[in-house]
Amino acid sequence: MLDKEIVAIKVNGDYACFTRPDLKVERMTYPCMTPSAARGILDSILWKPEFKWYVRRIKVLKPVKYASVRRNEINTKQSANPILIEERRAQRNSIVLKEVEYIIEASVYQDGKDEKNPPKKYVEMFNRRVRKGQCFRRPYLGTREFAAEFIELTGEEQPIEELIPIRSMLFDMFYDEQGIPKPIYFYDVKVENGILNCEVPENDMMMKSTHFQPAIGDDISKAIYNLSDGMEV
Repeated sequence: MLDKEIVAIKVNGDYACFTRPDLKVERMTYPCMTPSAARGILDSILWKPEFKWYVRRIKVLKPVKYASVRRNEINTKQSANPILIEERRAQRNSIVLKEVEYIIEASVYQDGKDEKNPPKKYVEMFNRRVRKGQCFRRPYLGTREFAAEFIELTGEEQPIEELIPIRSMLFDMFYDEQGIPKPIYFYDVKVENGILNCEVPENDMMMKSTHFQPAIGDDISKAIYNLSDGMEV
């Protein structure tokens, strides 16, 4: 059941990289935060197995700016087996975003009705944590080295008045009951008047995804790390 109340949070950072999985060697970011990255930020602030975050909209508050950076990565896919970083390290260029700021709007989704744990309970917990600057783990903007700051809205924020065509975008990773992952894409994507609408059928499908995720090196490696050859070190 999707709660009608919408929570909103403003996030910003000096750099961000929402990697396009179709470009395997050199990292290239999407021009906007992805729904999966938005959900990851919300989960970083408040995560409970009793509910999922349904991301409704992502609002872009600053014009899109790119920067080229050179980073150390490893030239093999991540696995459960240990590796010697010095033997696998490689330098690669990355096209990232700089000086980013977004508003994430989302609602609580629960499977069925829970009288003891209504959505309002989690909304209040989330808002309280945002006010205090508390989080389960440090949120980040696409990759862990690009930390995200999060604050409450002032009410004066305005999205940019631009049309940004994206075409296809990775929406999120869907996990079935056995924890087998599958990437979900949505198409004809665009940021219109600074807003990325995430209320699409793919989002409804994600609400059926399980929280169970297998260990790195199992089937997840086939689904995720085939999308991108490099991992940060």
